[in-house]
Amino acid sequence: MRRRTRALALAVVAGLVAPLAACSSDDGPPTLTWYINPDDGGQAEIAKRCTEAADGAYRIVTSILPRDASAQREQLARRLAAKDSSIDIMSLDPPFIPELAEPGFLAPIPQDVADKVSQDVVQGALDGATWKGKLVTVPFWANTQLLWYRKSVAEKAGLDPSKTPVTWKQIMDAAKDQDKFLAVQGTKAESLTVWINALVESAGGHILTNPEAPADDLKLGLETDAGKAAAEIMGTIGKEGLGGPGLPTADEGASLTLFQGDKGSFMVNWPFVWSATNAAVEDGTLDKSLIDDIGWGLYPQVTEGTKSRPPYGGINLGIGAFSKHVDDSLKAAQCIVTPENQAYYFATNGNPPSNTKSYEDADVKKAFPMADVIRESLENAAPRPQTPYYNEVSLGLQETWHPPASVNPATTPKKSTDFITSVLRGEQLL
Repeated sequence: MRRRTRALALAVVAGLVAPLAACSSDDGPPTLTWYINPDDGGQAEIAKRCTEAADGAYRIVTSILPRDASAQREQLARRLAAKDSSIDIMSLDPPFIPELAEPGFLAPIPQDVADKVSQDVVQGALDGATWKGKLVTVPFWANTQLLWYRKSVAEKAGLDPSKTPVTWKQIMDAAKDQDKFLAVQGTKAESLTVWINALVESAGGHILTNPEAPADDLKLGLETDAGKAAAEIMGTIGKEGLGGPGLPTADEGASLTLFQGDKGSFMVNWPFVWSATNAAVEDGTLDKSLIDDIGWGLYPQVTEGTKSRPPYGGINLGIGAFSKHVDDSLKAAQCIVTPENQAYYFATNGNPPSNTKSYEDADVKKAFPMADVIRESLENAAPRPQTPYYNEVSLGLQETWHPPASVNPATTPKKSTDFITSVLRGEQLL
């Protein structure tokens, strides 16, 4: 077994597995348990809709996972290692899918189902749902980051990101020239890995060059022109103070606050920022003029004229390999991800669809006028490294690329490569 599977097995022996839940009644239709990430009630509503659509064949109940993605991964992995039959459907963060697929914790997706749930789905979501050339999860919602900008700042700099993609250098120069701040995520957390990956991918490289390899054979692609270009951008933003004084602890929420302030200029962030800003205006905590000054465009390019590879996030649906109701769970998953349900989820909860048909919905267009840009961004989005050892890779990056002001293109890529390689080989601890 791989090192990851052995570790999970030891956790089970140590008694760390959460208590197993009952899964259904013997005298009625099967009850499918869908383990969901916290949201604004959208997944529970979809579960209700799909229960009604099943017309008595099964019912779906939801069970909420921890808010933190790594805690979600830990709970599900430990329970699946114990062959927990109560896990029927799971809302999975894409980076953790290989870790669950490799040891056989996910039920196979039949080809006819794979064909159906892949139809009209953006490429980024398909890439994130695939492991070793096969679709192993069902694409649900797919997130990506856009470039958000203050129109007044961009106009003064002679830029129009809504019409022509801009580069990191252009927005860095514009912020510096106008004594403004760039809103980026520099905190020592998963959001930093997201930023590093997007920079490396946009520069034409990959953090891992052979992500499907065993731990001892994994090769990193940081000591390349792409890795150095990524380090140059991040290090410059940190050293020159372009990310503001709070950059080393800035997460998505802090970035939004910085962008909304008087020194806001450009920001890379997820679509939630639009609804959050509108809500603040409605509550009276922000002036309406701010909304009028916000524009959006595609993620910044590292090299002018070369398409960027924006971050890819979201949630896919996995079917538990030990579920007693795999066939019903597959049917339920297909209902959950219909274009109608994805459109509802986007318009009400702010989570973008993976299905392109959903973007044609009138409520979606009203709630998110940048929906077409989100869809285009998802076609170019790059998943984070897809490997069963993602946790080691991500934490290793955070350890060696933080704080941003310490990042040096001449030394950081090698330092990061050496450290992560040592961790993967068991020669060093995170």
